[in-house]
Amino acid sequence: MRDENAVAYRPHFTRFRLAEVTDLDLESLFNLAGAFALLGWLLLIVSPWWRPGTNLIVPVIIPLVLTVMYAVLFAIGITEVKGSLNSLAGVRALFASDRLLLAGWIHYLAFDLFIGCWEVRDARRLGMRHLLVVPCLFFTFLLGPIGLALYFALRGATRSRLRIDEGADSSTPASTAG
Repeated sequence: MRDENAVAYRPHFTRFRLAEVTDLDLESLFNLAGAFALLGWLLLIVSPWWRPGTNLIVPVIIPLVLTVMYAVLFAIGITEVKGSLNSLAGVRALFASDRLLLAGWIHYLAFDLFIGCWEVRDARRLGMRHLLVVPCLFFTFLLGPIGLALYFALRGATRSRLRIDEGADSSTPASTAG
């Protein structure tokens, strides 16, 4: 039987509202996102052979944490401005919001880190020396596509291999050019 005088349980979310993220909070989120990304880059550079780092922490866990930050910032920020992806002026209008600007930065952090992780895993699969890959990681971290292009150049020069075909047996280094 139901007690007529019982009060239904309702969680109280009034103390923290996502839309009330302050500028100080945005600066903290910027620093936190940077720290997560930097942790990932350090793992790629210092311990590329540690498989939990290159198979789970860097390509999955850190990007998922960054994705949650991105999604919250995007959901709040998109309500603040009128912009679009149809023109440069529309994109400029989107980035007029500090929340969307930070979301855009986190987008870069997550995707560049994911590409850096792919470079390390691909180089390991192909039997490339890690020290040769480190400069590519540096440029991927700072300049994204330029670092990826450098990695492809290194890959082509050391393995005569530009085609990306991980195939069924991706655990052993490739012994023939493809």
